[in-house]
Amino acid sequence: MSKFILIKKKIDTFKKKTLSIPGDKSISIRFILLSSLTKGKCTAYNLLDSDDVTSAIESVKKLGIKIIQKKFKCEIHGKGLFGFKYRKNLILNAGNSGTTARLICSTLIDAEYPVKVIGDKSLSMRDMKRITKPLKLFGIKLKDNNGRLPILIKGSKFTKPISYIENLGSAQCKSAVMIAALKTFGVTKIKSLPSRNHTELMFKNVLKVPIKIKNKKKYDYIEIKGKNEIAPFNYKIPGDISSASFFIVLTLLSKNSKLILKNVNINPSRIGIIKILNMMGAKIKFLKKKKYYGELVGDILVKSATTLKAINLNSSLNSSAIDEFLLIFLVASKCEGVSSFVKLSELNKKESKRLDWGIKILKMMNIKTRKIKNNGIKIWGNKNFQKNKNYIIKDYLKDHRIFMVATIAALSLGGNWKIYDPNSFKTSFPTFLKLLTKLGAKINE
Repeated sequence: MSKFILIKKKIDTFKKKTLSIPGDKSISIRFILLSSLTKGKCTAYNLLDSDDVTSAIESVKKLGIKIIQKKFKCEIHGKGLFGFKYRKNLILNAGNSGTTARLICSTLIDAEYPVKVIGDKSLSMRDMKRITKPLKLFGIKLKDNNGRLPILIKGSKFTKPISYIENLGSAQCKSAVMIAALKTFGVTKIKSLPSRNHTELMFKNVLKVPIKIKNKKKYDYIEIKGKNEIAPFNYKIPGDISSASFFIVLTLLSKNSKLILKNVNINPSRIGIIKILNMMGAKIKFLKKKKYYGELVGDILVKSATTLKAINLNSSLNSSAIDEFLLIFLVASKCEGVSSFVKLSELNKKESKRLDWGIKILKMMNIKTRKIKNNGIKIWGNKNFQKNKNYIIKDYLKDHRIFMVATIAALSLGGNWKIYDPNSFKTSFPTFLKLLTKLGAKINE
């Protein structure tokens, strides 16, 4: 593949289409890490085939776990809670995956020898204090690079349960504490701001871990009783709502178009973008809803939007839409009126500074945009906005979501686009461009 793609023509319309979205990345990585702690063979169907998931697989293999990958399934042969094989000078490379880096650290709290966890340039710039701080409380030895990777972990046979308050609304931080609790005798207690709850659902409904969960208005309260062996399990992973969101927005911004996305994870903690877009005038519907191991799964029906209205969004939906805000900014650029969004500091702690990049791209397209107090953004929408200029998108630390949002902007708004680092989307969505061509996209690679 070349260093960039070229898009010179937007998609005008596509009649009723149906797409299947690859497996949920968050659940795929959790399946790999948690199944490696069971005692027996676990099988996943529709496991996401991406660079981030491969990083998790290769890391677990280095810990002595047998993994067999086939065309439609992945088998992981766990050796129990304390079955990892540790050796001297072991290095685990999380690549670009923040989920892999943060959650695999929590599985290493019994490491016999120091284990080094590393990542690529982008991941090495991201905050790891959110997991190193609570993990140290379990009684392990841990060194990091001023709160960043690489992290060196030396475990303990005598870890102790902790009580921890998670005030960032970070599912990865919460999950790291929960997974560490599995290897700790006693009851670990967590008071956490609401965030994605895939780990809680897997603990309760799949792993049958002794866990208590109370969901209050402002906080979730979780208690986990550790050192209980976990039985093997099978899991059919639903489609990823974050990946589906790119096609949802493309459909909204295209004329006379209709799309059904099959078997997508519509967990309430992940559908903030749907709620926000419907508040802006979209009419997105869920069809054939069903529960699967506690996760809500269904088809998503989306049609072109005739009128989109500006929104002043409070921060209550931020955590459930944090990975989709660049798409929401793009929709806001086509709304009637001025939209504002606040408390988005987490966006600048992702693979790149996404809040800053969102502002940069919109200004590049001559959309009036301003960064406001409280880590917010204000966008002056233009419903008749269409572009015929030349645009170049590059130097964004190969952030997969920057690449994909720029692609959707090109296909929905028009103009001549040169978008660099196409390999970046392979971290989360390797079939992205292929699925776009099914909707009529003309992309020169």
